[in-house]
Amino acid sequence: MRADGSLARAAPRPPEDNTLGSHPPIPTRVVLLCGPSGSGKSLLSARSGLPVLRLDDFYKEGTDPTLPLVDGSSDIDWDHPASWDADAAVAAIEDLCRAGRTDLPVYDISLSARTGAETLDIGRTPLFIAEGIFAAEIVTRCRELGLLADALCLSRGPVRTFRRRFVRDLKEGRKSVPFLLRRGWRLMRAERSIVARQTALGAFACDRDEAMGRLAAAAAGRCTTARTAA
Repeated sequence: MRADGSLARAAPRPPEDNTLGSHPPIPTRVVLLCGPSGSGKSLLSARSGLPVLRLDDFYKEGTDPTLPLVDGSSDIDWDHPASWDADAAVAAIEDLCRAGRTDLPVYDISLSARTGAETLDIGRTPLFIAEGIFAAEIVTRCRELGLLADALCLSRGPVRTFRRRFVRDLKEGRKSVPFLLRRGWRLMRAERSIVARQTALGAFACDRDEAMGRLAAAAAGRCTTARTAA
């Protein structure tokens, strides 16, 4: 770890032979980083110094008829996994792990729409982070594909997360103030069950410092998933 708190970039290393038959070895692994909205995933990812894939860019568009609604409300439930395209997210992660680059949508949360596209190129780095509230939903699929280095769930406590999430979303103009308050209150009450679900799906619950330690271990090639798999 560097003096500024970021992780030193690991030198490319010979990949583990975890593929079968004639398939080429996978040179790169992913750390899936989940946690309740507002738990600090983006800040931790930036602090790590590793390449980052924003899983929020795989939200469905607001006009998609398959979007779920909050029970008893006309609000779209953007915290339900059905509001997100897991298949596209896994395909992008596999592209990055195997080829080091992928084409991605650019999503504007305030508009609930895709506004463009971009290419993410991580080169030959042996490790990158894919962060988002639905990252735990694809732990099993990434593990089965041989792509997973670790899966982490950040937890800061419901009240602290509520404050941070509301200030961030208000500053960024993500949704209307009434919507943000309704969502924030609902998520604060549900935070413990959210963390419980994500850990049941295979993510390891931890605070920021422990997460940085596990990222450093993964960057050094000491894979931890075998000890945390559900």
